[in-house]
Amino acid sequence: MKRQKRNRKKENKLASKNNNQISILGCGWLGLPLAKSLLENEFSVNGSTTSLEKISVLERNGIQPFQIELSETEIKGEIDSFLATSEILIIDIPPKLRSASSESFVKKIQNLIPFIEKSKIEKVVFISSTSVYADNNSVVTEATKPNPNTESGKQLAQAENLLQGNPNFKTTVIRFGGLIGEDRHPIHFLAGRKNIENPEAPINLIHQIDCIGIIEKILRQAQNDNWDWNETFNAVAPYHPTREAYYTQKAMELHLPLPEFDQTKSSVGKTILSDKLENVFDYKFQNTTL
Repeated sequence: MKRQKRNRKKENKLASKNNNQISILGCGWLGLPLAKSLLENEFSVNGSTTSLEKISVLERNGIQPFQIELSETEIKGEIDSFLATSEILIIDIPPKLRSASSESFVKKIQNLIPFIEKSKIEKVVFISSTSVYADNNSVVTEATKPNPNTESGKQLAQAENLLQGNPNFKTTVIRFGGLIGEDRHPIHFLAGRKNIENPEAPINLIHQIDCIGIIEKILRQAQNDNWDWNETFNAVAPYHPTREAYYTQKAMELHLPLPEFDQTKSSVGKTILSDKLENVFDYKFQNTTL
């Protein structure tokens, strides 16, 4: 039996009166400020963390906290309760594949899917990355076939397919570029370093403010029964100077040691376009100079 369709929201509200419960799996650097913003827009939020110490942080911010940890073999924590009252799930957990002891991100998603299937979740937002595209000096749109160079990119692409291919719920994928914010910028890692590769490659970055704005735009479409939720969007600010030009300028602005780039090798990279996102949602990036 089909669930009763929800009423459309009022124009000045993000959440509808009948369905204002969101579950965010992963209240980290992006998930926590996203949850705070949703609370301001009259949503109720279930938020997960792997850290016992962070439970009190979520509680203080009005988020219903759950300590949940995904592994290759099991899910620790009250995952059923975390999903029980929501029709929309946001998955914002990083692959974390850089160490030798890393677990398979794909297997973690495979373990999660049966819990989504038996819950009331109808729509999923999966936070992915532009690392699913190859660095082959091309201009990239959503029509570009993923061909990742890294293990992280490969597993993200597989996870996208698992979620979007499941008939029990609909999944919208957001492929974010490099994430930056007031407390996070790659120049702090690159400052003063020597022999940095790919000086002529374009940057593909996005500010935290726009990450949140884009997710909220997509959640507005949850109220639109005519919109096909199974969509994929690139999400990168429309600003693509070269790595050398951008990071040198940023170091000068912040009075940091200048990075030095390796000019002896050919640069490889890609230019990510977010035209689909801007056209579908009429989205205007709030931070384009980064």
